[in-house]
Amino acid sequence: MKNIAVIGAGTMGNGIAHTFAQYDYKVQLIDISQASLDKGMATIAKNLDRMVAKEKISEEDKQRTLSNITTYTNLEEGVEYAGLVVEAATENVDLKLKIFKDLDAFCPDDTILASNTSSISITQIAAQTSRPEMVIGMHFMNPVPVMKLVEIIKGYSTSDETYATVAELSKKLNKVPVEVNDYPGFVANRILMPMINEAIETLYNGVAGVEEIDTVMKLGMAHPMGPLQLADFIGLDVCLSILHVMYDGFKNPKYAPCPLLVNMVMAGKMGVKSGEGFYDYRESRRAEKVAAQFS
Repeated sequence: MKNIAVIGAGTMGNGIAHTFAQYDYKVQLIDISQASLDKGMATIAKNLDRMVAKEKISEEDKQRTLSNITTYTNLEEGVEYAGLVVEAATENVDLKLKIFKDLDAFCPDDTILASNTSSISITQIAAQTSRPEMVIGMHFMNPVPVMKLVEIIKGYSTSDETYATVAELSKKLNKVPVEVNDYPGFVANRILMPMINEAIETLYNGVAGVEEIDTVMKLGMAHPMGPLQLADFIGLDVCLSILHVMYDGFKNPKYAPCPLLVNMVMAGKMGVKSGEGFYDYRESRRAEKVAAQFS
């Protein structure tokens, strides 16, 4: 399994592509937008430059990593020889179901189909294919090149062989695979998103300000990043989407998103990617400074 197709050149997709390429896998990075592919490749190059500056890799390592990645705007061409596909498109149920239906038609019969979804049912995704035993969740953490965890989610029909293959592959990327079962939010977001939502509720209720809430969690709970700042880096729209999935899945009011989060997303304040969320990233370059701490 040396050919890895990654669908989506956004934050998670380019991070996944970077990681596989750095470990000498041939990566086909796919996105419907050439502009998104160009931006994704620029991000990978920038992150590699940072690693070179910190003497974690050499200039030769950087060039080799970049040469391992080929970009495509055509899905069928990009997955033609893939042994594994990792889908990292927007966290939208209908979009993911459509992608997996297409992947099932375009990929070789022995290709494993993985989703980087952070909350959507792997069983539901797998039902769109004729190979549900070969569909699995492979949930990387952001920033992908740095964070060690990969949540491996087995759907109802995922085979033990598929799980073993993906878990072993994760180890070859110097990651730590953790097996979890297929329930809304899995483990990471089932715990994380209510915390972030509660932090937003705390702000909404006027208990404390943004920096004060984050400082309490950083200094009092030893979190490397406060929950509001973390929400900005995840994307407030992504946080909202995950909370909706969990609320719909569990029918429990504790997963209902805070009205402040809903309003911020409607106003286009998505966090780092829009330049403004709970913090302002437009001039302060706070995003780059914080990202550098974790690279």
